Amino acid sequence: MPLKLTLKPGERVIVAGAVITNGPTVAHLQIENRVPLLRQRDILTEAEATTPCKKIYLVIQLMYIGGGLTSELAQVYWELVRDVLDAAPSTNDLISEISAYIVDLSFYPALKVAKKLIYYEEELLDYATKLG
Repeated sequence: MPLKLTLKPGERVIVAGAVITNGPTVAHLQIENRVPLLRQRDILTEAEATTPCKKIYLVIQLMYIGGGLTSELAQVYWELVRDVLDAAPSTNDLISEISAYIVDLSFYPALKVAKKLIYYEEELLDYATKLG
């Protein structure tokens, strides 16, 4: 079943590793086969990956849109996970769920849970800031 996308003017999308930016009008695309795809709202750039959990998301994003689980990406991922778990053990459940998806090579579901991890990290940072 094809995936139908409607892109707003100027909206970006990554399809099979290619970054596509829509022109000045609305565009309708139909993706006929199964390829890695990320809409603009789900794309995180390297410059935006400013926290440990955002870096985890970025690594998973590279796995998803790139060549899959390479030894280099796996090493970076597990180092980041270790650092996050050391700093915030309460992230264990989310990280365990993400890691299970990665081991299963299910990168898109891992991204969805990694987004929850980012929100949780923001909550922790906000709470720590309030404590002062």
